[in-house]
Amino acid sequence: MPLHRLTSVTIGVPNVAETAAYYTDFGLSPQQDGWFGTRDGGRQLRIVHSPTRRLVEVHVGADDSDDLARVADALHRLGIKSARGPHSVTAIEKATGVQPTVEVSPRVTQAPARAVVYNGPGRIERTGARAPGVLRTERVQPRKLGHTVLGTTDLAITRAFILEGLGFKLSDAIKDVGTFMRCSTDHHNVLVLQAPVAFLHHTWQVDDVDEVGRGASAMLTDHPERHIWGLGRTMPGRTSSGTSRTPPATLASTTPTWTASSTTTCGRPRPMTAPRACSTGVRHQPPPSFLAPDDLAALMTGLHSKV
Repeated sequence: MPLHRLTSVTIGVPNVAETAAYYTDFGLSPQQDGWFGTRDGGRQLRIVHSPTRRLVEVHVGADDSDDLARVADALHRLGIKSARGPHSVTAIEKATGVQPTVEVSPRVTQAPARAVVYNGPGRIERTGARAPGVLRTERVQPRKLGHTVLGTTDLAITRAFILEGLGFKLSDAIKDVGTFMRCSTDHHNVLVLQAPVAFLHHTWQVDDVDEVGRGASAMLTDHPERHIWGLGRTMPGRTSSGTSRTPPATLASTTPTWTASSTTTCGRPRPMTAPRACSTGVRHQPPPSFLAPDDLAALMTGLHSKV
């Protein structure tokens, strides 16, 4: 696969300082000009001002200029204008207004996380020692950006842009509601959901399930209102994750891993229902805001006031 990862996302929010404080608590490293970094992926999140919260830009890594030429040609065949730079190609996805950029960037090689030994019924693998997760005191820091979820008013148009234009691969689908797509060996890097207005959710990788729990505890101790769902496991990607709410009501999750895919196949993509897609957890079904944010009406009002 010529594409190999999400390199970064830019999020527009009305309350930049408050949102920046949230992501600092989340474990991302503040950098200059609104950027935040991860341990392995470098600068992967930028926060800018916007009247309403929205995904402004998403950047995707490619290997070389030949890959950029293929993307530019594919977009042209779809009738989509693009801007070609020496190391990038940029276009606008018209249903969401998001600006994706495919850019030449190095692949990230991650140092393997240490395997955690767990005991189970009839299976004693750790004796005479406490579980390592309870002994950790260092701050939880995400390893890399995993995936982003984008609401779109036209699922077919946005899906075609990402699959046929950018060159993502299809992984799974929620019947008539959403499509999971990938630009790497992760199960999915983008989930597009049919919605009356564009909105955003994103997930970040941490070392293991204990880091999901420790990070959530740190985030929720002084801000219980941040909790949305989890600890739980979702069907697509078979991920263990916890989800919290940022100040502008964007959802942010952490997870230790995703189902790994080859560059060309992810098993057999099959439609599933929304409840099946969010299959298990502390709350068996996530709250409605997991797929339809609480401020959806306000976002729609803000959108129509500009028309």
